[in-house]
Amino acid sequence: MKYSGLRPLSDGICSFCIDGRPLGGDSSKTVGPRIGAVECPGVLHQLLMPLVTMLQTQRAGPLSAKQSVCRIIRESMVVVRAATEQAVQQQTSISPTQFLRPHLLQLAPYTPIEPFEILSAKYGRRPQDIVKLDANENPYGPPPEVREALANMPFPHIYPDPETRRLRKALAEWNDIPMEHLLVGCGADELIDLLMRCTLDPGDSIVDCPPTFTMYCFDADVNAAKVVTVPRLPGFRTDVQGVRRAVEQHSPKIVFLTSPNNPDGSVINDTDLLQILDLPVLVVLDEAYIEFATDQPSRIKWVQQYNNLVVLRTFSKCAALAGMRVGYGAFPLGMIEYLWRAKQPYNVSVAAEVAACAALTNKQYLEQVRDALLSERERLFQQLQDISWLKPYPSQANFILCKILEGYDAKAVKDNLAKAGIMVRHYAKKELSGYIRISVGKPQQTDALMTAIRTL
Repeated sequence: MKYSGLRPLSDGICSFCIDGRPLGGDSSKTVGPRIGAVECPGVLHQLLMPLVTMLQTQRAGPLSAKQSVCRIIRESMVVVRAATEQAVQQQTSISPTQFLRPHLLQLAPYTPIEPFEILSAKYGRRPQDIVKLDANENPYGPPPEVREALANMPFPHIYPDPETRRLRKALAEWNDIPMEHLLVGCGADELIDLLMRCTLDPGDSIVDCPPTFTMYCFDADVNAAKVVTVPRLPGFRTDVQGVRRAVEQHSPKIVFLTSPNNPDGSVINDTDLLQILDLPVLVVLDEAYIEFATDQPSRIKWVQQYNNLVVLRTFSKCAALAGMRVGYGAFPLGMIEYLWRAKQPYNVSVAAEVAACAALTNKQYLEQVRDALLSERERLFQQLQDISWLKPYPSQANFILCKILEGYDAKAVKDNLAKAGIMVRHYAKKELSGYIRISVGKPQQTDALMTAIRTL
């Protein structure tokens, strides 16, 4: 009997042969001095190593001793093979979805807007040739100070300030509210999710007033909450009495209100808001588009008076920082302490805070851009009114919702405009299937849009 020796390959894997035959393998096949690997999991590997060491130290010893060790090794390898086969069978019986929370298996995905690169490939147009009016982005871009600040970030390799103190101080001065009320997030979307995680137990309810921003329902579904729907009245006004009944019957934790509302651009008046604030429910007022509202100022300072009010704001629209993801909220002091404990510590990047702070240093630019968009909103509205098959709705935001009248299909209008390089928003939801939403752009973008519409 010739023993060719054992050579460890890696942890738990050995290569060896005796009489030119691999142990634990097909003994009818002879192989060379280098044998393929045999896997020895866990304890078996530890047991086999001393046995083979005995072979190495007893090369000149009695043949029976070596044969005895070889028999033990062969029997051990049978166990190894059986254990390996059993492990493989167990793995094939495991489904990755069994580890997920069951309600997530029924979660409908959120439908985001496609970026320039995808649209360019899809429609065969250069990104700069696409008129993107589908996501309410600010076409003028941020103040020039933003690019300069980003190019000169001193410490991008250091973790950001977990309390975003510099930005919160600037926002406190900007909004005339103590910074202790303010919390900054990776977009206002993060703060919506944070609020739900901190307030909702599985099975709790929120009140949603559609048509409105769909992230409220999406985040409620993620957090295993129920959604009580209170549809808006004709003209998209909030159904205050409907909200009251929903609170009385379902005892929801949160009512979400958007002012100006997305997708129609209407605002909620003080009388309606105060009636809802009188209810025993947390009221979240999303003011993402408030800078474009000429008829209604922000209620962000109201959080100092109402312990059941949260106001959300964003840099995505007015400051044109949608790609940086910076939002903030004003919260009652009794609540914000616990939100600080629950939020991710480094949720706002260094670049995002630098960009937002830089944007706030040029108030004149932000006001000029806002005024330009307000002027173009009026011009766009007037031109849309001249199209016989469109019914545009007055808006206090940087977009205009249009109803598609009989004889035209809203989805077809959206698709045909896209083929012409003009992107507008269409909704698959039933209550908005006959509408398109058009973001306010630059004058040349309005001209391109109207030229394409008149050819339909």
